[in-house]
Amino acid sequence: MIKKQFILSACLLGLVAGNTFAQATDPAIGVWKTIDDKTNQPASLIKIEEVNGLLQGIIIKTFPAPGETPLVYCNLCKDDRKDKPLIGMKIMSGLKKDGTGSWSDGKILDPKEGETYRVKVVTEDGKKMDVRGYIGVPLLGRTQVWYKAEQ
Repeated sequence: MIKKQFILSACLLGLVAGNTFAQATDPAIGVWKTIDDKTNQPASLIKIEEVNGLLQGIIIKTFPAPGETPLVYCNLCKDDRKDKPLIGMKIMSGLKKDGTGSWSDGKILDPKEGETYRVKVVTEDGKKMDVRGYIGVPLLGRTQVWYKAEQ
């Protein structure tokens, strides 16, 4: 009888722990492939992770377009990232969860232009994410679609 209770308790604990882990993994977390708006080609891989309840994104790889001089440093950045290498650079930070699959109130850097914008990200299925960079209000901005990178 005690053995059955032990097994039942262990199973119940496993279900609770598994459910907690499943809820802790947000679909926005992982490696995402950015697509260049003009060429419609892959531009970079961004690793998104949650740190202290906030999302941040770091460039882990770039894909220069054929014939394009690869951008290696953030030459046009206006903050402490100026002239720093792009690989390993934090370009997205401060996003707070505001609903299922939605994060907002963060900042995002466009390394090609050196400009920083406010950002909101929305992912519905964990495979595609809308990243909206804007000035002031989300209405005044543009949206890029990022795709979950194959692992």
